[in-house]
Amino acid sequence: MMKATGLGSHKPLSGQLYKYTNVVKGWQQRWFAVDPETGVLSYYLFDGPGDTIQPGQPARGEAHLAAAVICPSDEDSRTFTINCASGDMLKLRATDARARQEWVNGLRAIAEIHTKAMGANPPLQPREQLAVHDAMASARQQLQATELSDAALARCIESSDSPFPHTDPDLLLLKATSAASMQCLLQCLGILHRQQQYATVSVSSKNSDYDH
Repeated sequence: MMKATGLGSHKPLSGQLYKYTNVVKGWQQRWFAVDPETGVLSYYLFDGPGDTIQPGQPARGEAHLAAAVICPSDEDSRTFTINCASGDMLKLRATDARARQEWVNGLRAIAEIHTKAMGANPPLQPREQLAVHDAMASARQQLQATELSDAALARCIESSDSPFPHTDPDLLLLKATSAASMQCLLQCLGILHRQQQYATVSVSSKNSDYDH
């Protein structure tokens, strides 16, 4: 179950999801709610149909969606992950494939808005900008090498000279997992690139203001 509303309405995106936790090595039912104004995803203890979230009830946990990467999982048609800029990761499961897509689309839209808003933060100092540029260049080089390795893996699996049939379930899973990982890495790099652009624009605008 999910209650989806437009971002312009300033109402939260909310519904029931299952959260994987390492504490009990399993899935726990939780009620999730997103505040589009703050870009914060909060989750609460939830016992299922008939249970309600009381006003002022403390959240069990929360995650900031700014610069977060939301990816559907290859495990099944219901699972997806939220990789936060803080390094935290939430592994969630919707009730069905359609609900998962609705959650992924909604969370990505809110994450994009708040990622762009990060450009309004104070700009980095010149030395810090150089460090960011160097880190981005290194990340691009590593990603290019990873892309080549991923392509080589796909060709090897599909090759007629391979000792294993290209329809082998384990090989297909390996290929799909590799492709999905590449997509997540590309999405992460895209977000970092946009943040770098926003910071550069902020610096240029500030310098222009000083010139006048």
